[in-house]
Amino acid sequence: MHEYVLVLIVAAAVTYLVTPFIRSLAVATGAFTAVRERDVHTTPIPRLGGVGIYIGFVAAALVARALPYLGTLFSTRQILGVIAAGGIVCLLGAFDDIRELDWVTKLAGQMLAAGLMAYTGVQLLSLPIFGTTILPVPVLVSFTVIVVLVWTNAVNFIDGLDGLAAGVVGIAALAFFTYSYLVSRSFVPANVFSTATFISAALVGCCAGFLPHNFHPARLFMGDSGALTLGLLMSAATITLTGNVDPGQVSTNEVSAAFLPILLPLAVLLLPLLDMVLAIVRRTMAGQRPWHPDAKHLHHRMLSIGHTHRRAVLILYLWAAIVALGSVSFVIWDGWRPPVVVAAAAAVGVVLTVRLPRWRASERL
Repeated sequence: MHEYVLVLIVAAAVTYLVTPFIRSLAVATGAFTAVRERDVHTTPIPRLGGVGIYIGFVAAALVARALPYLGTLFSTRQILGVIAAGGIVCLLGAFDDIRELDWVTKLAGQMLAAGLMAYTGVQLLSLPIFGTTILPVPVLVSFTVIVVLVWTNAVNFIDGLDGLAAGVVGIAALAFFTYSYLVSRSFVPANVFSTATFISAALVGCCAGFLPHNFHPARLFMGDSGALTLGLLMSAATITLTGNVDPGQVSTNEVSAAFLPILLPLAVLLLPLLDMVLAIVRRTMAGQRPWHPDAKHLHHRMLSIGHTHRRAVLILYLWAAIVALGSVSFVIWDGWRPPVVVAAAAAVGVVLTVRLPRWRASERL
């Protein structure tokens, strides 16, 4: 565990320290987010923060390579493939932050990065459905590309309030780190050092290091360089674990063992995935293109019911933690405790989401 703690600290420290320099670079290159009708900020804010996040991840990987246990992960090409693919989407996003690219170019870049990861071994080897389901390699590679595309675009969709995307991804990465660490202990032979666990730990650090610069009022946005990088790294962690787990290793509870390996990655992704699905359905029904922007995302709705900027972000953090960490609790405990705890937390979340704006309004009267 101490090696993971070191990786997390390095990722956080490097991301935090380089981000001010990235902000200066963003100002120098004119990488600003202009104020648009759907935006909640009132002045142009520099973006390009994803470059700092990517540098933090690479620094964590360099330190991990020198460590006695995590260093063994570099005997394969997986982490190097993730670094290379992350560099592709970060560079792609950086170009978009400076000079906006069309959606076809961005989609092609994401598919190229996904293909590179698959080529270096970061791909689904099976699906944990009805036990372990092995499909033809082209089908599994296709699923791998789909997972990457879904993750990268889901994070991009939810990046609408200061600190929201970085915080939600950080919570998701923490949940996935816990899940991966616990599952890895059950491997035969037991080995808690896995690519998925390393990526998750580094990603928690990157998000923690970036948030002080990005929380409201933000001095720097992550931009597409950040959203695409975070999404790709989370997809890499998901792929390297989900496609390599025997459901029987997950939990002694038969129901948990059968469903958690496939449901937990979806639960970790639930908040950005829900926002993306609702946006696609909403825009399609309105006769618009699915990628056509609007001001009806979940975070916009939180503001519309009376939450302040910071409070909306914190409550969405709460919901992300309830779903992601609540799902992991089914791996940690059996019996009645997980559903009771999750239900109680969800009840608190509902009350805070719905009632808190009214309570605050009544206090001001």
